[in-house]
Amino acid sequence: MNPSPQKIEDLSLTGGNADGGSLTVEQALANLESADLGLRFYAAWWLGRFRIGEPAAVTALIKALEDEADRTPEGGYPLRRNAARALGKLDDRQAVSPLIGCLDCSDFYVREAAAQSLEMLGDPVCIPALIKLLSVGLQGQLISQPDLSQPYDAILEALGTLKATEFTHLITPFLEHPIELVQYAAARAMYQLTQEPVYGERLVKALGGEKLQLRRAVLADLGAIGYLPAADAIAQTLAENSLKLISLKGLLEYQVNHTATSTLSAGAIKVMNLMDSLL
Repeated sequence: MNPSPQKIEDLSLTGGNADGGSLTVEQALANLESADLGLRFYAAWWLGRFRIGEPAAVTALIKALEDEADRTPEGGYPLRRNAARALGKLDDRQAVSPLIGCLDCSDFYVREAAAQSLEMLGDPVCIPALIKLLSVGLQGQLISQPDLSQPYDAILEALGTLKATEFTHLITPFLEHPIELVQYAAARAMYQLTQEPVYGERLVKALGGEKLQLRRAVLADLGAIGYLPAADAIAQTLAENSLKLISLKGLLEYQVNHTATSTLSAGAIKVMNLMDSLL
């Protein structure tokens, strides 16, 4: 299993048209109602990419979550996927309930996008629905093998961010999931929920893995949890400097946000020096 398209997009320093292309907000909203499925698909992406959070955009994207016209031969819903991804970037809580509804969609990638966006929106009201999906992969408190039916990595990451501390007993089994990406998501979540270094160190060890795609994903995980002891390993990882800089930026932000004084901590200074060395 490779990192999702959304995770790759989030890792990118640039991505998309930097100037927003030739669309205006009015055109994007009109395109969402177009008979041209390509225009609709791009408009949903565009509204999220440029974080057009005005009420009309949010309303239009929520409506797109129920689209039936844009279907793949396999039964997927491309427009719904883009709309779900976009809504997570617009910081509007009225999208939470519709996104929870998307967790029941037959399309794996709609469920994945919904879990990622619910994580970004940060409303713990979605935790029971996420736990329901997570439990599909369990028999009691053991992993059902093999089970690839749910976007477990996205679900686990969301539960960690949302501080679902009462469900660590359901997250722990996924540390032994047969898919490495899911294991790393479980370690990320467990560190966020417990602050126990053993989980951060598991991710640090994974930076030495053979697969570049997995190393990229772990860089994102370490940046998300702000695990300072990983700083040197991040800087030395065999991956693009741009991705290492993003990961170190996550560590730096964590240090700044969790330092009581206005003076930079020794950890923050160390991370800044490592970032300078990569530029």
